Amino acid sequence: MDYRKLFDMTGKVCVVTGGTGYLGSANVKAMKDFGATVVVASRRRPEDRGENMNPLECDAFILCDVSSVESVKECFQSVYETYGRIDVLVNAVAYGGGYGKESQLEHMNDEMFFKGVDGTLGTTFRCIREVVPYMKEHGGSIINYCSMYGLVAPDLRIYGDNPQKQPPNYGAGKAGIAQLTRYAAGALAEYNIRVNCVTPGPFPKPTRQNDPAFNKQLANKTMLGRFGKNYEMGGPVLLLASDASSFMTGTNIVVDGGWTAW
Repeated sequence: MDYRKLFDMTGKVCVVTGGTGYLGSANVKAMKDFGATVVVASRRRPEDRGENMNPLECDAFILCDVSSVESVKECFQSVYETYGRIDVLVNAVAYGGGYGKESQLEHMNDEMFFKGVDGTLGTTFRCIREVVPYMKEHGGSIINYCSMYGLVAPDLRIYGDNPQKQPPNYGAGKAGIAQLTRYAAGALAEYNIRVNCVTPGPFPKPTRQNDPAFNKQLANKTMLGRFGKNYEMGGPVLLLASDASSFMTGTNIVVDGGWTAW
């Protein structure tokens, strides 16, 4: 066994939803660096988000609204028609529901609650379902994004009136992703489709780290005493996307600096 070849992504076609985001773009680069063909699917182009992602870091960009089943279907069909296969799907996209007062449990209405659940769990579910027909022939790897707040509750005392306050629907949806991952792993194993998830801890974008007091409290809740850097999610995703994880399915890799371990 040549272990250097286990991470080789040459010939693999990968789709990353939310690939223009802070963590998603790092996943794109990691897989590209190891030879993959990577398609970014997002409902907004990098320039529209104010992101600094170099368009050359991906092989193609497709406008895709993951809240729409038809848009998701068209995305995967387009990728398949262009490249003839889909080997890897990274579900990195999410949208929320509830900010400010609406993010508080006692003030969140039903519509806002379910919007946030759909923005995490619903988007992941429909992307898994719609990619299966394209992976059945050759097998594949599906990688879902959970969150530390899908495993433990946020300490709301450190958030106060901070606009980054965590709403209840976000954690509920992310917790559902961990279970959906296990379920899908069992349901799709017969097709050699592996389904795993990654759980990032605190990975705020540097441009949003503008509250030193809050940042210190948040970082100190990790064992390592700091925030994660986006490239530190590239390694775990590359592992799950490549043949290095060929006997891994239904599992969750936690990348949180020790946040959930104490």
